[in-house]
Amino acid sequence: MPREITQRELRNESGEIMRALDSGETFVITRNGVPVGELVPVQRRRFVPAKSVAAVFAGAPRIARRRFRRDLDAAVDQDTKPRA
Repeated sequence: MPREITQRELRNESGEIMRALDSGETFVITRNGVPVGELVPVQRRRFVPAKSVAAVFAGAPRIARRRFRRDLDAAVDQDTKPRA
């Protein structure tokens, strides 16, 4: 559950709040008791070894390139003329 903090707390205790965000804590910011925003930690990217990715896709079905291109062309309007 996110911790509620006031706009003033955000301003005055920004360093402490940033450290809490680093450790995964989420905050709801309030102004005059009304929620106005949410601070959530950014999801960090995870490194996935190339061998693992290759292993996952090794069992994937092959793509028929010409059929795939036809399907794309049918679904996407590629008219280069400007719209009126």
